[in-house]
Amino acid sequence: MPLDSFVTLGRSGLRISPYTLGAMTFGEDHGWGAPVAESEAMISEYLERGGNSIATANIYTNGHSEKIIGDFLAARPGLRERIVLGSKFFGNLFPGDPNGGGAGRKAVVAQAEESLRRLGTDYLDIYWLHNWDRGVPIDETLRALDDLVTAGKIRYVGLSDLPAWKAAEAQVVAHFRGWTPAIGMQLEYSLLERTSEGELIPMAAEHGLGVLPWSPLKSGWLSGKFARGTDTVDTLRGGLIGGPGEQDWRVIDVLHEVAAEAAVTPAAAALAWVAARPGVTSVLIGARRLDQLKANLDAVDVELPAGLTERLGEVSEPALNFPAVNNRDLAPALAFAGATVDGRRTTVPLPRGAGNVRY
Repeated sequence: MPLDSFVTLGRSGLRISPYTLGAMTFGEDHGWGAPVAESEAMISEYLERGGNSIATANIYTNGHSEKIIGDFLAARPGLRERIVLGSKFFGNLFPGDPNGGGAGRKAVVAQAEESLRRLGTDYLDIYWLHNWDRGVPIDETLRALDDLVTAGKIRYVGLSDLPAWKAAEAQVVAHFRGWTPAIGMQLEYSLLERTSEGELIPMAAEHGLGVLPWSPLKSGWLSGKFARGTDTVDTLRGGLIGGPGEQDWRVIDVLHEVAAEAAVTPAAAALAWVAARPGVTSVLIGARRLDQLKANLDAVDVELPAGLTERLGEVSEPALNFPAVNNRDLAPALAFAGATVDGRRTTVPLPRGAGNVRY
């Protein structure tokens, strides 16, 4: 699926590329990002390949990420309308200011104005709540976002990193009040982080949210740089999260085997696996160098054979919280008692005995 084979995001009329360019690495302000020229080269590469979806956040590189994108667009009149531009709010750029971040009305509106200023645009296509603000009623956040839609400053609303129950509450409240509901959900998802399959991804499907996985290469662990018995040169960011554990290594080992059999890179195999998962609309990819981005974008044309996909699925099978397995395995058996429903054959969960008596 090439970048210009667009996909509808959630329950909306917005179409985006199957890979979204993530701009967390734009700028060197945190000590590990890409310089301005390299960041602009990555934007150009992505757009020239047919991509149309770019995502950043107010807090990325202290706002420099947004500024880099804004300067790039300002130098190319007419381009802004051709792309889907999203940014996230929540992160506080003003230490000591209790209203500088979070999801209260004052913070939501102020952060939107600051992002629009840095990006040099009148509106955002998607405005994402970056995290859950426990102290703010969700209806306050949703009403502020709906007001921004009415004012023409944002087009759509997205959610990121919320618990499934809170995201579901947000959608129900928005629909009940007649406010703008969210159309997308950003969450961590990769071969090494699959626990979102228990609650988040099923919730997203039920509530009309297209899923955008972030960190699909698990901070580089699935990029091919990590292999047993080799020294891995890591970045400052990588040093903050440590290295793979034994279960991670088992997945990485199989990933290298699958990639070799498919004649693709480990990164391409890992990205192709995520992109093909149920519910996923667009995979967030980023890089610190142009060559890394090019390699990742090449994965958009990779489709793994079913057998190799199953091997990756088996070795990375997560332990999910209750009642995920109960609902997945026991519930259909209890409900359908051996019947085949929606293409799935069920079992008879309890012995019925020799007779057919029902009381």
